[in-house]
Amino acid sequence: MNLTKYNIAGIDSKYSSGVKGLNRLTKIFERKHQWFIIIYTVFYLLGFKLLEMKVNNRYYIIHMELDDWIPFCEYFIIPYVLWFFYIAAAVAYFALANKNVKEYWQLIISLGIGMTLFLVISWIYPNGQELRPVVFERDNIFTDMVKMLYQMDTPTNIFPSIHVFNSVAVGIAIWKCEALQKHWLLRRSAIVLSILIVLSTMFLKQHSVWDVVCALALNAVVYIFVYIPGEQWAEFFGQRRRSKRLQKGLQDTI
Repeated sequence: MNLTKYNIAGIDSKYSSGVKGLNRLTKIFERKHQWFIIIYTVFYLLGFKLLEMKVNNRYYIIHMELDDWIPFCEYFIIPYVLWFFYIAAAVAYFALANKNVKEYWQLIISLGIGMTLFLVISWIYPNGQELRPVVFERDNIFTDMVKMLYQMDTPTNIFPSIHVFNSVAVGIAIWKCEALQKHWLLRRSAIVLSILIVLSTMFLKQHSVWDVVCALALNAVVYIFVYIPGEQWAEFFGQRRRSKRLQKGLQDTI
């Protein structure tokens, strides 16, 4: 009898500790904690640097037939470069200007999941592409910018495309931002810029279509887990269970 009480007390103690731990974890997301951005940025840059150092001649080539049908277009260097300012400006806005803490964490968690998975995938599955043109048909300031890009950025560790994933994640955050609902021009401009950045990765021969498709698929999965509240999922599965019980009841009566 005493043993039973001891076991129950032990279970209650563990349950109480678990609840307290969950409460402490929940409280973290009650504030923005902008320092997390700095810490994760350092972590990501170090991780990417290690990936670039790890790459040798042995890596998997990402390619599909559709890549060969997409022409090179140097003018897409403009939206491609704008990506750096676009992501930085969006993170700064949600971290400093926008007062909605939930929207801040939705963006930061989305970016964090995508960028971390990219590092893990590239570490386990070294990848690269051979799509870049050797000779440029035109000689202008845009091709000069592309040449500089090619010199700075290796054609390895490309899967899935972070340019694509981050652009779409930021576009979603801006589109759903409550404080920006009245700013229809800004929201639509963000979507247009996101689309142009996605296209630029393929027209500049920086990424294969596979990189883009997988990045968009990852966007969809992350969106489901980050933006759809747990209550909606519970209601959805609850309705399905009730529907199945009703169907089973009807079958039994028949």
